Amino acid sequence: MRHRKNTLKLNRTTGHRKALLRNLTASLIAHERIRTTEAKAKALRPYVERLVTLARKGTLHQRRQAFAAIGKKHAVHKLFEELGPRFQERPGGYTRIIRDGQRAGDGSWMAFIEFVDYKAPEKKARKAAETAEAAPAEAQG
Repeated sequence: MRHRKNTLKLNRTTGHRKALLRNLTASLIAHERIRTTEAKAKALRPYVERLVTLARKGTLHQRRQAFAAIGKKHAVHKLFEELGPRFQERPGGYTRIIRDGQRAGDGSWMAFIEFVDYKAPEKKARKAAETAEAAPAEAQG
């Protein structure tokens, strides 16, 4: 019987899978949005959500538990200093998965996984172009 066996194995050994989830978690925390395969995103979601819940509590014990799970100091710092307070009022559901179509090379379904309050950063080139266009108009007027 396979009752309560919910781990997505991703066709990897235990150590490889743990390393993959740690690295994906650190990347998601650093960038707040990453593109990966849909299966990896689905495996990553519960892992990250547990860590954000730890960060909401914010005690030293939870910080040490998060470090044991991620293993990267900068990721734990951002998790506890930025993401934990940001989701303080939210009872759960910190991430979303958005399908992105199939990868050209092997046809794998790709997806974005991001935090629900993610806002894409504005392009620097677009900002520079807008300010360049606005400057001559002001000089003429």
